Amino acid sequence: MKKILVVDDQLTVRRLVEMTLETRGLRVLQAESGEAGVALARAGRPDLIIMDIMMPGGMDGFEAVRLLRAQPETHACPIIMLTAKDQKSERLRAFEAGVSDYLAKPFKLSELLQKVDSLLSCVPVKD
Repeated sequence: MKKILVVDDQLTVRRLVEMTLETRGLRVLQAESGEAGVALARAGRPDLIIMDIMMPGGMDGFEAVRLLRAQPETHACPIIMLTAKDQKSERLRAFEAGVSDYLAKPFKLSELLQKVDSLLSCVPVKD
């Protein structure tokens, strides 16, 4: 079973994404901050990460993505930035940090599923 890590400070968003992904038979891990997300990604080794930009604490989504890309355990993990920030500058910063795809809130569940399915189809099966 493939694992998806959802990193977002809003519980309602995490739960909505979790319920949606579970319909596809995916296991969902959750974190509410960038720091917790990075730690859980390193320990839990997800197959894909969905990351918000604006979160409490000292680490936003951009910094979390950069740290994940720098770690051997998570450097190749696909990351979708899911955020309310939809300006061109934020998209550019996200891709420069290393995200695989970008989706703005509010979002369509079908669009999220399409992006997840597309990225997971490229993920090799783990031992």
